[in-house]
Amino acid sequence: MNTLAKSLPVPVYAPPALRLDPVWWLGELGRRQPALAGTGILIGLAVIPMSLAGVLDPRLFNGIDVWIKPVKFATAIFLYMLTLAFFAGWVSRKDRQRWWFTAAVRIVAAAALFEIVYISYQASLAEASHYNRADMLHIALYAMMGVGATLMVAFSGLLAFLIQRNRALSVAPAIRDSVVIGLALTFVLTMIVAGTLSAWGSHWIGGVHSDAGGMTLTGWSRDGGDLRVAHLFATHAMHFIPIFGVASAYIFGAGNRRPVWLFSALFMGFVVFLYFQALAGQPFLPFIK
Repeated sequence: MNTLAKSLPVPVYAPPALRLDPVWWLGELGRRQPALAGTGILIGLAVIPMSLAGVLDPRLFNGIDVWIKPVKFATAIFLYMLTLAFFAGWVSRKDRQRWWFTAAVRIVAAAALFEIVYISYQASLAEASHYNRADMLHIALYAMMGVGATLMVAFSGLLAFLIQRNRALSVAPAIRDSVVIGLALTFVLTMIVAGTLSAWGSHWIGGVHSDAGGMTLTGWSRDGGDLRVAHLFATHAMHFIPIFGVASAYIFGAGNRRPVWLFSALFMGFVVFLYFQALAGQPFLPFIK
């Protein structure tokens, strides 16, 4: 048995990464953190009727189908919640049983559901959910969504702290560091980019303020800056860095942390570059339509 295999945790913390049974994985996620996993699955299932609505509903908002935004957000939050549920299993049993951890989980689940419900409802009206200041009600609901999103992202930072202090966790050092760093950077980088988005009042910086003619699939601006680019990579640090960590453990050794730290620094620099690129009014990959 190689060094990595010896350092990998027992199934309660990290089941075999190559297992491809989706039913087994859903059960495993539910066992690790049922509230987060259940919320994620529910939101993921909501993508089906949203997509169907997009096919049947001809209305547009900001130049694109009114249901594209809800589908994107539901997909992203589905992935985010399942990832949180997975890594919640790396928190010590003692911490997972504390009242404040249970309360935090419920708040995050409620915030995720509220955000999807509100975005979907506004889409059904062909009205904006973000930056909607039409009246006091919409201002209050937008503010609530902002608070909820902040709490959701903050939970990734809490997981990073709790996993780091769980000395009983038997995980390869390279993988452990990649998870802790990825979760922490998701919190820090997302808060910076999201804070700028909120303060700016738009994700567009220059160019035409419309999603029509945006990059294929993503919708990112092709004639100006778009803070959504940095926002996407910031929130997915919790995926990119751990994936590299697993690969690094196999290639460079389970105990070699240097490649993980180097990649993390490069990834953070990449997000910072995207952030200032958008603020300068420059599109991401301008040669791609």
